[in-house]
Amino acid sequence: MFSSQRQLKMPRKMFVIFGASNILWMVFTVSQAFKIETFPENKIVAQIGDVVSLTCRTTGCEPPSFSWRTHLDSPLNGQVRNEGSNSTLTMDPVGFRNEYSYLCTAICGSEKREKGIQVEIYSFPKDPEIHLSGPLEVGKPVTVTCLVPDVYPFDRLEMNLLKGNHLLQNKDFVEPMERKSLETKSLEVTFTPTNEDIGKALVCQAKLHIDEIDFKPKERETTKKLQVYISPKNTVISVNPSTRLQEGGSVTMTCSSEGLPAPQIFWSKKLDNGNLQLLSGNSTLTLIAMRTEDSGIYVCEGVNQVGKNGKEVELIVQEKPFTVEISPGPQIVAQIGDSVVLTCGVTGCESPSFTWRTQVDSPLSGKVKTEGSKSTLTLSPVGFENEHSYLCTVTCGRKKVEKGIKVDLYSFPRDPEIEMSGLPVNGHPVTVSCRVPNVYPSDRLEIELLKGESIIGNKNFLENMDKKYLETESLDMTFIPTTEDTGTVLVCLAKLHIDEMEFEPKQRQSTQTLYVNVAPRDTTILVSPSSILEEGSSVNMTCSSNGLPAPKILWSRQLNNGHLQPLSENSTLTLTSTKMEDSGVYVCEGINQAGIERKEVELIIQGRGNYQDYFSPELLVLYCSSSLIIPAIGMIIYFARRANMKGSYSLVEAQKSKV
Repeated sequence: MFSSQRQLKMPRKMFVIFGASNILWMVFTVSQAFKIETFPENKIVAQIGDVVSLTCRTTGCEPPSFSWRTHLDSPLNGQVRNEGSNSTLTMDPVGFRNEYSYLCTAICGSEKREKGIQVEIYSFPKDPEIHLSGPLEVGKPVTVTCLVPDVYPFDRLEMNLLKGNHLLQNKDFVEPMERKSLETKSLEVTFTPTNEDIGKALVCQAKLHIDEIDFKPKERETTKKLQVYISPKNTVISVNPSTRLQEGGSVTMTCSSEGLPAPQIFWSKKLDNGNLQLLSGNSTLTLIAMRTEDSGIYVCEGVNQVGKNGKEVELIVQEKPFTVEISPGPQIVAQIGDSVVLTCGVTGCESPSFTWRTQVDSPLSGKVKTEGSKSTLTLSPVGFENEHSYLCTVTCGRKKVEKGIKVDLYSFPRDPEIEMSGLPVNGHPVTVSCRVPNVYPSDRLEIELLKGESIIGNKNFLENMDKKYLETESLDMTFIPTTEDTGTVLVCLAKLHIDEMEFEPKQRQSTQTLYVNVAPRDTTILVSPSSILEEGSSVNMTCSSNGLPAPKILWSRQLNNGHLQPLSENSTLTLTSTKMEDSGVYVCEGINQAGIERKEVELIIQGRGNYQDYFSPELLVLYCSSSLIIPAIGMIIYFARRANMKGSYSLVEAQKSKV
């Protein structure tokens, strides 16, 4: 009976052992078949702005669980898409934020696989650009700039600039990069073109030396053919029959000029205001049936892409008798900044020619407008450059008549300005400044300063004026204000004594009411209950200060370095549950616009310090636990490895092997 039961038990035990062995073998086989691959395999090189896709694929597991991360656990900055045994991370567009090692993690049941892909980026998107500071003109320096836009990393960039086969300059950008960014780098060379440069080319080469990264292109090049010019010169005019003509006659003027490319010829007439009126684009200019208004200066200019060269000729046509009148009269008085119009009219001449000038041949500094028998000179705004006698010259045929008008100026545009050196404070000197801005002529100015009805200052500015300019003159007076001055009015009175000129106003004034301040004073501190306390007590410190306006109270604590730590803007500072570290000097400040006054009080907190033993029982328990857990983990790892090699594990066998 016992033997039969034993025979039945033995096959059952063998079946269990055999089944367990098969299950472990199947698990081992599956674990060996579960693999992970990435595409690209280890590294990808991408240009900034492109679209990059990283693909993670598994075999031997249906379906796996995927996750992506960077080796620094930074944000992915991409979109993840999982489909069956594939997972794709797309970065669109790729940029600096994607320059990491990306790890793909796949989990199949209790197994996990990881594989990484390094993403490296660069930027070298366009060929270099060549820019010139101006046209290439023989004999004149020009700067060539070679630009490489949006390059990264720029510390690997090398640039060469060549003229023909000659290297003008080489540059390596080896400076350290403080941060990742797209940079536009440039190389500048200045040279002077010669005739030998005609037909040559500028070549800008850029090389990005990153041998460890495989990308194309690593070199870019731009070529620009040189176009060399010669500015126009040696311009010549020939006149036939003569520069002096009779009314109704005709004249032919021919002009030539040298240059490369050949200059184009332009004929113009110089107007009374100095501007040029374009007449023709041909080398020959013919004028027929000439009238007196055709008299004047004719200009021929040879022009090409790099410059121009001109020549002038004056034509004079016959004259007729006439009379000239100028208005508003022989003299005009104007305030600086106003607009002044001088009018010159002629009678007895059908086609007069007008010119304006100053008696000392200074620039007109005005705008001339001529219509028929009348010419106006507008001075707007009128200034020192216009304080002249102006002459209007009228030409009718060969006869000229001049009339003059004198422009006198003054400036007295605004009321005086009253300024004080500071706030009026009771008992403290203050300086009052009465300023008259932009006055002319300042040697005719008188300033009076009154306090109420009393004159406290007077000044006449009689110094000689070496130059003409707008002056800001001032009268400064110092006095000591008192509280009785509050409400008193300061008056600044300015007078411009120019009796020979008719203008208004010749007198201006400004006023300001005095408000006298009183600086903080009699600042006191009241401490309750006492400035010497036991630790844990409370204390009230009350501060008061007198002044006008009423001072603002500011409580501070004086630190060890002497600086003040602001505490409160209330008059009473309360400290509750005081500690010994609250001991120190406390400062009360009374502050207003007129000044500041400070009082101090020293607060002393008495008490004893408590010392604690910070040896923690919890720390002892943690130390003992760790001394037991670490060996246990070591044994588990050891037996797990043994099991992995044999395919099974027996505690009995393990104990035997140890014995």
